[in-house]
Amino acid sequence: MKNKNIFLAFDTSNLKKVKKIISQTQTDELNIIPKFGLQFFYSKNSRKFLENFQSEFFLDVKINDIPQTALAAVDSLKDLKKCKYITVHVNGGLEMLKAITKKAKKINKHLKVLGVTILTSLNDKSLKEIGHTKTVKKLVLQQAELIKKSGAAGIICSAKEAKIVKKKYKNLFIVTPGIRLPGDNANDQSRVTTPKAAFKNKVSGIVMGRSLVKGNIKNNIKRLIDHLNQ
Repeated sequence: MKNKNIFLAFDTSNLKKVKKIISQTQTDELNIIPKFGLQFFYSKNSRKFLENFQSEFFLDVKINDIPQTALAAVDSLKDLKKCKYITVHVNGGLEMLKAITKKAKKINKHLKVLGVTILTSLNDKSLKEIGHTKTVKKLVLQQAELIKKSGAAGIICSAKEAKIVKKKYKNLFIVTPGIRLPGDNANDQSRVTTPKAAFKNKVSGIVMGRSLVKGNIKNNIKRLIDHLNQ
């Protein structure tokens, strides 16, 4: 199972807690990669922590701005040598995606740009409230086309859209959030699925947070391993 990427979401600003979670999720059976989001990245001392981080990590900052500002944001992260994945919102448009992808290759040849599509907390009803007329699936496919045209490495979408994206864009690196172990609460997510179901859709990696870090972390890791081995 080492070929299965498990991106572990650190939704906390507590450095002590981050270090504890990292130590308790170490296993030879899974490829667990830390994913640091906005809460952590905006907190005091986190920037220095990531600058000195010794393993590859995922930076989930969802860049979304005019191309020049987006470029400056990516350039300001060039000291984070171990950052392997970074997220940008597809809503920023094709030109922004192209610019960020080009800049990322210049500052770090190992850095993968991943386009964020429709957040897993949203559904068709939510999209209508925002003003979209297309369904989640149709909009994600349209956004996948922009990601492909931009040259970005991959896409962030729910497992429910991953199958159709994979069918049309076989080479995209697909990461699926909204993953829960069987029986766990969906919380604020709308489009959720299990790790095993997600990997059946040929995704490149899954994002997990509360299912692994809430309660007994080591037991949760064992639950995940057992689930994937079933």
